[in-house]
Amino acid sequence: MAKQSLTYQQAGVDIEKGNELVERIKSVAKRTRRPEVLAGLGGFGGLFEIPVDRFKQPVLVSGTDGVGTKLKLAIDSGKHQGIGIDLVAMCVNDLLVCGAEPLYFLDYYATGQLDVEIAEAVIASIGQGCEQAGMALIGGETAEMPDMYQQGDYDLAGFAVGIVDKPNIIDGSKVRDGDCLLAMASTGPHANGYSLIRKILEVNDLNLDQEIDGKPLLEHLLAPTQIYAQAIKFLLEKIDVHALAHITGGGLTENLPRVLPENHNAMIELKNWQWPEIFQFLQQQGNVEQQEMLRTFNCGIGMVAVIDEQSVNQAQQILDRLGIDSWCLGRVEKTECAKAEVKYL
Repeated sequence: MAKQSLTYQQAGVDIEKGNELVERIKSVAKRTRRPEVLAGLGGFGGLFEIPVDRFKQPVLVSGTDGVGTKLKLAIDSGKHQGIGIDLVAMCVNDLLVCGAEPLYFLDYYATGQLDVEIAEAVIASIGQGCEQAGMALIGGETAEMPDMYQQGDYDLAGFAVGIVDKPNIIDGSKVRDGDCLLAMASTGPHANGYSLIRKILEVNDLNLDQEIDGKPLLEHLLAPTQIYAQAIKFLLEKIDVHALAHITGGGLTENLPRVLPENHNAMIELKNWQWPEIFQFLQQQGNVEQQEMLRTFNCGIGMVAVIDEQSVNQAQQILDRLGIDSWCLGRVEKTECAKAEVKYL
């Protein structure tokens, strides 16, 4: 008896669906196109011409990240329309802290069984994120891997590249005693701390439709991460920025010391800002201690600029025009201790 002739589709991989997805997302890539892009989607590699005419000593800056378990909330709720913005933001905001201009982005979408509608929604939102960041979506990979993921699950990874002139790299060397720590508001938890958030939801059996500060809880938790590309661009054009910190995993506690020179601490006045209600709610429901909140969540602050006190008013005017709330979070203080730390006052 002859053996059955097996196909890739019978093994769980549908090549035709993959091809259909590529055709659907070509328009997404087209909307993000920059003059330096030399080829469209579908090739073996994305081609991008380095804009050497605008940079005397160009340095490429790269970063990669994912969205973490925030994906589970998107998958379980069936709301995928903003999760790609999170992916772009988590990569791009890291590039910005050294003063880089975002250039291009690539994504990796992995799933057990490809659902073209869901994948298209996710990648369309990646395109939205790229548009917000001013960068081109020049390629990516869609991987269909049966038995690797539960039914309906998918995972995301992103890869971003930016450029900065070597003399203009922001490395914290300009930070001085008395500098202001200018906070820029976040849009919520962004994409950090969601394993704790999901544990709080589970332990308290919380209803995601309940309203917090006039919006459903789920809406707060799925709010896309703020992309600060335009904000940083305009600040750098007008302000001497001494350092920038993306307040991501680890919160203020872990991220501010990464950009401060030795013998300089971040002195943060806790009274200088009120945590958005979503963070107060999470703290209360999870009985989470303040220090744990501050080293897990951004608590309402997505980016911090270290600038001279005389530049604060001008910087705030720039951010206000872009719709980003900002305030002086505290100051830099010179210390005898070599290792930079965050001190809460």
